[in-house]
Amino acid sequence: MKIYVPLDTAAVAMGADQVAEALAKAAPAATIIRTGSRGMLWLEPLVEVDRGDGVRVGYAEATPDQAAAIVDGSADSLGPVEEIPFFAAQTRMTFARCGVIDPLSLTEYEAHGGMAGLRRAASMDPADMVAEVKASGLRGRGGAGFPTGIKWETVRTAEAPQKYIVCNADEGDSGTFADRMIIEGDPFVLIEGMAIAGLSVGATKGYVYLRSEYPIAIRILEAAIEAARASGLLGADVAGSGKAFDMEVRVGAGAYVCGEETSLLNSLEGKRGVVRAKPPLPALEGLFGKPTVVNNVLSLASVPAIFAEGAQAYADLGINRSRGTIPLQVAGNIKHGGLYEVPFGITLQELVMEVCGGTRSGRPVKAVQVGGPLGAYFAPHQFDTPFCYEEFDGAGGLIGHAGISVFDDSADMRGLARFAMEFCAVESCGKCTPCRIGAVRGVETIDRIAQGDAAAVPLLEDLCETMKDGSLCALGGFTPYPVLSALRLFPEEFGAPAAEAAE
Repeated sequence: MKIYVPLDTAAVAMGADQVAEALAKAAPAATIIRTGSRGMLWLEPLVEVDRGDGVRVGYAEATPDQAAAIVDGSADSLGPVEEIPFFAAQTRMTFARCGVIDPLSLTEYEAHGGMAGLRRAASMDPADMVAEVKASGLRGRGGAGFPTGIKWETVRTAEAPQKYIVCNADEGDSGTFADRMIIEGDPFVLIEGMAIAGLSVGATKGYVYLRSEYPIAIRILEAAIEAARASGLLGADVAGSGKAFDMEVRVGAGAYVCGEETSLLNSLEGKRGVVRAKPPLPALEGLFGKPTVVNNVLSLASVPAIFAEGAQAYADLGINRSRGTIPLQVAGNIKHGGLYEVPFGITLQELVMEVCGGTRSGRPVKAVQVGGPLGAYFAPHQFDTPFCYEEFDGAGGLIGHAGISVFDDSADMRGLARFAMEFCAVESCGKCTPCRIGAVRGVETIDRIAQGDAAAVPLLEDLCETMKDGSLCALGGFTPYPVLSALRLFPEEFGAPAAEAAE
């Protein structure tokens, strides 16, 4: 008998460690395997039991006192985990092994398709490797959506004695957890992706900038790097390529602005995390002034599948200029919250109302915020918008890190708009005036509106336009998105007649 218990942060927060201890006592002959999460967070801790037939039967919201019943099979089960509708309907590429394997077993990683991409990449010319990434259509999953292959090409052709790969794992958006899930559940896919990136552009050193709030992720990734180094996945001769690449973890202190790539680079260098003016771009003058690829966790973790299956297989998924799969993170007031990986093109209606079952409270959905605390709000009449970069931009929103927070009809939209400005004021690095001063004035202006000053509404709109156009980075530049979308969709909450919402 094999019993799988997640070690993912969400599951541990719900008592998974205590459940694992109780199961070990109830079934001393069984093998207890700690895995990542399958992403069905409303079921955590989700225990899976394989009684020797290869079928993993799930037991939801397991508690220590249920251990004996889970072992003897008398506890209520969900049936085969991979047949649960939420899971079965997904297209898992980046997260194919997450929740399935022991995250620190290289043997299991390879048995489930790992290393195939790196082995292929090791035999290719760097220019051909970059061309493969370009052909896949992979775009940055950290928020900007910039084509990954173009960034790699810029670094590859830059002349420099040293180049770097930097993984931005500073996952600070509210309602996002995909980066953490990958690192805790399948760290070798990130390591493999970074190694491929290093071979592609001629970088020999990589850094993962990981936030201190993720202690389990830090522990697992550091252990995985040691195992990868011992196996030849990292080191002087990566996968027999004759080329060197090594990497290490650097832990940040949790500043939200350090999710912006130039602030992150300053922090990595031991400096204060403030935004750099661009140009020069990090691809030409990045870490320590050298050409640097800065990619998000999910971008780099997507690379091994592209090389293992071929660029065309990846590009065949998705629609228009949004190719491949997108791991959607659904949180807030939602019945079935968690991670849902699917090709680009799904609508909010399908995702929120059908897949995730609407609100947990049972009340009508009022709005969803897409893209973290700086993302725009979408009302139900906009739920037919396909989840794609250009389509969301055309609707006045942004995909960001693909975090989706759901609110029911009791939500205070003016209060949420105020929170966006307050969040920006607290997290601003202070480098530029529109962000540093604008956010403070934004809080004050919304407070004036709350006191009945209707003349402050156009002032708020003008302030938002100034922040969008004048801020150095996305913190100040995107904060107006939630404010303006709340004002446009729910004008009555800002003291204007509801009829103006259509304008």
